[in-house]
Amino acid sequence: MKTLRPHFRTAALALCAGLFAVQAGAAPAAAAGQDDAPIIVAASDCYAIGQQVAEQNGGTLAKASQSTRGGQPVCVIVVLVPGKDGQRPRRSEIVVPAN
Repeated sequence: MKTLRPHFRTAALALCAGLFAVQAGAAPAAAAGQDDAPIIVAASDCYAIGQQVAEQNGGTLAKASQSTRGGQPVCVIVVLVPGKDGQRPRRSEIVVPAN
């Protein structure tokens, strides 16, 4: 147990530092000019689309992000579908047009 304690401490500090960095990076993007507004709106649209897709598949939404594939904006949705007979959930990635 003594040999694992420093590793847990290092992992916890790295996780906390990562969370603070994400929050610090997100604040200027939300306060930026109008050029960033469509990206934020699309991200919320992807989240709403992701919730619908998760509900249709009988799972829970794990991640919803916007991407571009073939020059078209798409939403990449990750849904966790419960496993059968107590098995762990399956991860299902679904790509949906953002329009």
